Amino acid sequence: MPAHPRFLTRVLLIDAIASGATAVLLIAGADLLAPLLQLPLGLLRGAGVVLVPFVALVYGLSRQATPPRSAIAVVVAVNFAWVVASVWVAFGGAWQPSMAGVGFVLAQAAAVLVFADLGWLGLRATRNVPA
Repeated sequence: MPAHPRFLTRVLLIDAIASGATAVLLIAGADLLAPLLQLPLGLLRGAGVVLVPFVALVYGLSRQATPPRSAIAVVVAVNFAWVVASVWVAFGGAWQPSMAGVGFVLAQAAAVLVFADLGWLGLRATRNVPA
């Protein structure tokens, strides 16, 4: 399945949709989420704003018939970095999130980890396939 010609573009499209929804939630809902999650308003809204150009990049790549492998590798690396940063926010950062905050951060990190893993799998499966 990961070697299917459309596998990576489909993963990228779903990643863009999920990341876009997260960006909207974090930007528009930061005022409501901050007290519930016990995370700073600026952190939540800033994370949402950072996602906007990422969403544009990932969506743009998903629309290409054969996106460059190097660009997909960047997306995979950014996703893995997001997971690491999320775990740091949940457990090692300067903040003490509520249980809901830890759950929220880890849930979105788990979803991002799935996208990173699928992207990595797709890259490996297509490494020797001619373009």
